[in-house]
Amino acid sequence: MSEYQYYEFLAVDRPLDAQAQAEVRSLSTRARITSTSFVNEYQWGDFRGSPDRLVERYYDAHLYLANWGTRRLLLRLPRSLLDLEVAECYCVADRVAARTAGQHLVLDLTSDDDSGDWDYEPQGSLSAIIGVRGELAAGDHRALYLAWLAGYGTWERDEDAFDRDEDDELEPPVPAGLRTLTAPQRALADFLRLDDDLLAVAAEASPPLDETTDDPKRLAAWVAKLSTVEKDRLLLRVVQDHAAAVRLELLRRFRDETTPSIVAPPRRTVADVLDGAARRRAERQSRQAAKRAEEEARRASARALADERRLAELAHDEQAAWARVDALIGTRKPADYDAAVALLTDLRALAERNAHPHEFTQRLATLRQTHARKPGLLDRLDRANL
Repeated sequence: MSEYQYYEFLAVDRPLDAQAQAEVRSLSTRARITSTSFVNEYQWGDFRGSPDRLVERYYDAHLYLANWGTRRLLLRLPRSLLDLEVAECYCVADRVAARTAGQHLVLDLTSDDDSGDWDYEPQGSLSAIIGVRGELAAGDHRALYLAWLAGYGTWERDEDAFDRDEDDELEPPVPAGLRTLTAPQRALADFLRLDDDLLAVAAEASPPLDETTDDPKRLAAWVAKLSTVEKDRLLLRVVQDHAAAVRLELLRRFRDETTPSIVAPPRRTVADVLDGAARRRAERQSRQAAKRAEEEARRASARALADERRLAELAHDEQAAWARVDALIGTRKPADYDAAVALLTDLRALAERNAHPHEFTQRLATLRQTHARKPGLLDRLDRANL
């Protein structure tokens, strides 16, 4: 299998100017570059630049895929919108990492699976996921928890992924709303290969979201209470081309100040969550197996009933059926050979039901002898055990 690598970068808060675009262009002559994006695919060779460096200097998000199973997502946010200490609660070895870069915080999420399956379409993936950046900036930490969960979910695919002492690690704070993920969060979960059973078990400890969190009337009332000095400062930042950051900061403050506090559920260990997922998966598979067995039993019953009806019709004029066999064979057409064999199979079943298989065996032997020079027919008879 040939190698395939996909690189994509997005600038969300501030587009790249002409100079910045020229700088990233120097790293690749084939990349599709605009003021807000950089996309390149490699069937051979590799990207000359450093994704980490590009995110630190130019872009707010980076997505990478390779057909040997590696997936990586980098997200850059202003440090004022996501505390490093908060992000570090959700870090998992080399699968979920957080670091600072100047005035920004960079999240580094990785998923590896060397099973050889390549069933992910890279084009459009980052656009589907990028919404989690704004959600994180606004105080929604579900994406962080999903990344943590997917990181430890690797253990289910690779038993050597972690040491056994990781069993007793406590999960980070469980955010509300894991049962009702947003579209970007669902896309992130898929990208990181988060197992549905694992997510369902984790979500059992997640309270529902406050439905009035982003109520427009409450938001308008909250904005009205901001001081004139504060509003002037915010407007100045908007004029200075920081509108996206201002919006995220305001939403973050609004939610922090208006969302009612929720009593945190007891924290589970990694083993608790993984074992719960294993039990749920086993129960689900057992139910599915039972359902398949029931469906197969219904189909078998329907087939048996159809066979019985067909044999009953055949019994009304068995000699006509034998004549039909001779006529079909006489055409020397492959399709008619198949039809003749199917009819002979029914005649054998009828003979067995009526307890005179010897008569059928004799007639079949005569038929074989008569048509001994028709290899196509004889081959079909052999394959039907006739």
